[in-house]
Amino acid sequence: MDKTFSESWYRVANQKICLRPVVRVRRQNFRGDRWMVLENPFSNQYFRLRPAAYEFVSRLRPDRTVEEAWQQCLDRFPDAAPSQEAAIQLLSQLYFANLLQYDLAADSAQLFERYKKRKQREIGFRFLNIMFMRFPLLDPDRFLVRTLPVARTLISPFGALLWLLVVGWGLNIVVDNFGALRAQGEGILAANNLFLLYLGLVLVKACHEFGHAYFCRRFGGEVHVMGVMLMIFTPMPYVDATSSWSFRERWKRMLVGAAGMIVEIFIAALAAFVWARSGPGVLHSLAYNIMFVASVSTVIFNINPLMRFDGYYILSDWLEIPNLNQRATRQLRHWAERGLFGMKNSESPADTRREAAWLAIFGITSSLYRVIIFSGVLLVVADRFLIIGIVMAAVCLVSWAVVPAARFLKYLAASPRLDRVRHRAVGVTAGIAGLLVLLLAVVPFPRGFRAPGVVMAAQRSLLANQTAGRLEAVLARPGSFVAPGQPLLRLKNPELELERAAAQAHLDEVNARLLQAMKEEPADLAPLAKLRDSIRDQLAKLNRDTANLTVRAPQSGLWVAPEIDDRRGSWLERGSDLGLLVNPASFDFVGTVGEDDVNALFDRQIRDAGVRLWGGAGVTLPVVRWQVVPGGQDILPSAALGWAAGGQVPVTMAGDTNGVQTVEPFFEVRGRLESLKSARLLDGRSGEIRFKLPPEPLLPRWIRDLWQLLQRRYQI
Repeated sequence: MDKTFSESWYRVANQKICLRPVVRVRRQNFRGDRWMVLENPFSNQYFRLRPAAYEFVSRLRPDRTVEEAWQQCLDRFPDAAPSQEAAIQLLSQLYFANLLQYDLAADSAQLFERYKKRKQREIGFRFLNIMFMRFPLLDPDRFLVRTLPVARTLISPFGALLWLLVVGWGLNIVVDNFGALRAQGEGILAANNLFLLYLGLVLVKACHEFGHAYFCRRFGGEVHVMGVMLMIFTPMPYVDATSSWSFRERWKRMLVGAAGMIVEIFIAALAAFVWARSGPGVLHSLAYNIMFVASVSTVIFNINPLMRFDGYYILSDWLEIPNLNQRATRQLRHWAERGLFGMKNSESPADTRREAAWLAIFGITSSLYRVIIFSGVLLVVADRFLIIGIVMAAVCLVSWAVVPAARFLKYLAASPRLDRVRHRAVGVTAGIAGLLVLLLAVVPFPRGFRAPGVVMAAQRSLLANQTAGRLEAVLARPGSFVAPGQPLLRLKNPELELERAAAQAHLDEVNARLLQAMKEEPADLAPLAKLRDSIRDQLAKLNRDTANLTVRAPQSGLWVAPEIDDRRGSWLERGSDLGLLVNPASFDFVGTVGEDDVNALFDRQIRDAGVRLWGGAGVTLPVVRWQVVPGGQDILPSAALGWAAGGQVPVTMAGDTNGVQTVEPFFEVRGRLESLKSARLLDGRSGEIRFKLPPEPLLPRWIRDLWQLLQRRYQI
């Protein structure tokens, strides 16, 4: 709590000031508490006051000093009146918000000076917030007033019923055609679709912003600013509907915040009708892009409360916590000041412990989410425009790291709040910084990496028929143990039998001609002998093909052919996949190690290795010995490891029907597994191999990972 009297009170006690005549005052209720909202219609600024603070501000008159106004407030409200320290802080905030009026000639010059400084701060904020720069262009309020009678019929119970019917119908279309929608979405970022995507984006966002404006005007607010916002260097429309902050009813403020999403979903439903009833063409593609933009942008940005878009303001009004982001920051600062710096007079912006927990959770999660989203945006932009991405990264580094660090150092060095605890604050800060450096750059942490892979029998054979034929009989039951040379399948090929009979007849004919030539034409013996040898070779091949109609086991092992019974009577081309023979005596684990981790393998830094199979939680199979297959590869040992089958390895979807062609090369690692009774080893079972490396501090590890990312994506 602030002291009742302040040493600096003499600076303002004899001043005669008051609120400017243009300032409007409105009441609002937040969580059962009454607030007073001061509105400056010229600058579209708002300032919330507690009733006790407003009792002091409302008593300020041009013919009354600040001392007299404060004394009257103290006499009437001795328990709730603001202290002199709080009154000084309140007056300074109102002064810089241009809400106070002086009867001094110099105040006009100071007013313009404060306006100039505020504009300079706004321009500086634009460049620091380079991804979302705003440029106001026009005042749409007159247009909104003229067209409001038309919009009023839609912003009504009738409009709500119409919205439910149209959106419900649109959802039904989406569900019925989900497969076609998903297939068309694969080309959403194709070069020939980018113009339609941007056109749909502009149309949807323009309607989105007009939705905010019309809802705000419908409930009595004013909208005087409309312009263009460069969202990640992409021109987008925006409106300033902050006048809705002064609405007394919470549901009105929430409706204004949700108006853009309401309009977007309605437009997406209308676009679904057009898409479903139009053939391939520009209109069909534009309708799909509108549906895509309205759904994706709403989920990722607008409805998400962790970013300062529509969802953030809706959550703030729903929780009745104004200035949610600022109060979350103040709550975290309060905990740091009170718990670390020992500042006993630090006050929490929360009224209850539950509200304090909400503010802290929101402050931490929103900061992390923004960093993740903006980092992803930077990578996407840099993929297409490297120079722009580098500039954006530099600006973000300055705004996220350099500027906050400079402000924090200034806070430690000169903030009046730390006058009595400055030495402790500096010492605690230095201690925490030293501890972080020690933990990140000095203390080694366990290190390792994982690689997906599949279990394969050390002795295994893929069965394929050497001769085409129709599957006639299964001679060995699948799943049984077979011996080398044991018949497994019998095929039948009538054409082969006819060719064999014809070749035998031809051979008999040539032999007869040879006997005749020995008596009558000795000169024909040599050609006929060559012809006989050729026919014998052909007949021998046909005999081998006939023998291969019976498929035999090339080795002993377990025959795996789960679908062979369903293929009875079907024609099998030569080389068809018939099954697998595996020897269950020993198994290898074949892992796929990416290029980022392969250096540790070749440098022989591996301390230990173990395998965990999916579905075998808590069971680690020791690897007796392992080796790296030299040379990078791009064909997976099993399709189960690729994205197409739900695996972890990216594969190319174009031109590869088997799903084994990888996007990036990998190195194959083979390790002999030691069988355990608690884990059942089966050929083809997938899992991951875990390599343990020597401990290393976190900071050099993170720097190396970042450098590898830049090298891989941008060849830096």
